[in-house]
Amino acid sequence: MTRKTVIVANWKMNKTEKEALLFMDEFAPLLKKGQEAYIAAPFTSLPALVSHETSASIFIGAQNMSQHKNGAFTGEVSIKMLRSLGVQFVILGHSERRHIFGETDEMLKAKVDLAVDEDIPFIFCIGETLEQRESGQMEQVLRRQISSALKGKSGADLKKIILAYEPVWAIGTGKAATPQMADEAHNYCRTILSEIVSKNFAESITILYGGSVKPENSKELLGQSHIDGFLVGGASLDPQSFAKLTNL
Repeated sequence: MTRKTVIVANWKMNKTEKEALLFMDEFAPLLKKGQEAYIAAPFTSLPALVSHETSASIFIGAQNMSQHKNGAFTGEVSIKMLRSLGVQFVILGHSERRHIFGETDEMLKAKVDLAVDEDIPFIFCIGETLEQRESGQMEQVLRRQISSALKGKSGADLKKIILAYEPVWAIGTGKAATPQMADEAHNYCRTILSEIVSKNFAESITILYGGSVKPENSKELLGQSHIDGFLVGGASLDPQSFAKLTNL
């Protein structure tokens, strides 16, 4: 089955509005005709990027959203607010949200439920720590993270989901999982999805790899059977580097 290749930039807490627009001015002309790129920018840059970007091949998204629709939640951003800006997708469950800001499986299930109900495309992140991998818990962790958020949902419910496998120990460390290790984890994710959703859904879903992805290791990673694209951190901050990844 042919699955869609997706390359996503996650800028994290980088780039002012001005810097984001300068990036776009340099990056957009480098994107090959017919190629797509996804950029998850800080909240402060989203209005400018959505207004600036007229290319149908570049999609602008948010890095997070609240699990609540509205209310007394100081500092949070709701899905309605993102919708009003014209945001085209959102990242949920990034490891930094889980491990630095304490987002739990229960919180992320609520966010996924809301994204499904509101019909917004979303990237759901999963991944194990180095301690969990070395102690043989990788499969247990991935099963818990996927099942807690997606169990009970149908393929139709999840028609706008992309899964992103990010081994926590490889994010921003320069230490990437080998292509074989990454592919094995992606294959296991498909096994879980086959059990809790359906085999057809598991084979059709796009699963991204994230963790020290750069132009130098991208082709071998993308050549694996179960890797369908990338969620890119540091290498996405430079327009030339990100263009090399999107134009593979």
